[in-house]
Amino acid sequence: MKKAIIVFTKVPKVGVVKTRLTEARGGILTPEEANTLYESCMLDVIDVALSLDNVDIWICYNNDGDRPYLDSILAQVSYPQKIAGVFSDNGGSFDDCMQYATDFLLKTGRADRLADGILLIGGDLPTLQPYILVDALNKLEKLSESEAGRKAAKTISTAPSTGAAIIEGSCQEGGFSIVGLTCTTPFDFHTVFYNMDGITALDVLVAKAENENIPLGMVEQVPDVDIPVDLASAMPVIRAIELAGKYDDTLMIPKRTIKFLNDVGLQSVTMPSVRETV
Repeated sequence: MKKAIIVFTKVPKVGVVKTRLTEARGGILTPEEANTLYESCMLDVIDVALSLDNVDIWICYNNDGDRPYLDSILAQVSYPQKIAGVFSDNGGSFDDCMQYATDFLLKTGRADRLADGILLIGGDLPTLQPYILVDALNKLEKLSESEAGRKAAKTISTAPSTGAAIIEGSCQEGGFSIVGLTCTTPFDFHTVFYNMDGITALDVLVAKAENENIPLGMVEQVPDVDIPVDLASAMPVIRAIELAGKYDDTLMIPKRTIKFLNDVGLQSVTMPSVRETV
């Protein structure tokens, strides 16, 4: 199976990215700090993806994003020469953009497809680790080769040996931060993120898989960072990764994100414990 990872991201821009972390919307960061945090996370995430072997790494950015600026910051990643390509989405809703990115590589299984199976990940996953992506890709391939995967697959003459499969890595509040599928998987992103019934994205994903008898696999949860509580929850994990990474070379330390936290002086705190008396 030819595998690929799409880092699905916005081009960092002050006042556009991570606005729910800003003071103007009840957060704790200035617009400039929120932008720097996102840019740091995005580059750390791309470095994690680029650390993998035998998988193509693509960057999909927002249609109205500043491509020259994106190119300038992508030059800062560890192995920019390993990036297979950079392309913009086609605008529209988040569902539309995710579907466009998927179709750009899988091409509904046509002979000119750029991959047989893909993972889509966001740029705001500061605790993401290589082993999680490896696990997701391995499970995607294994499930696609299963009897259930072959039965659920769309019939595509140019991809006769690739079965159907979906992989997900959940995040907070019923969402997911990692999703994978093959070129023969009968799935689309319509109504996944935007539906009128208030159903969570993960519930819709699971329902679509169940309705089509698509084998579903799960990997370790990877939280994203959208609101202050997300950042507060991620910071202790990031600190733990920083120390554990000194003793475990399979871990990747999100160095840019850590530098941002240190520069701004952020620290996660909790309410002091109160001893109860009888």
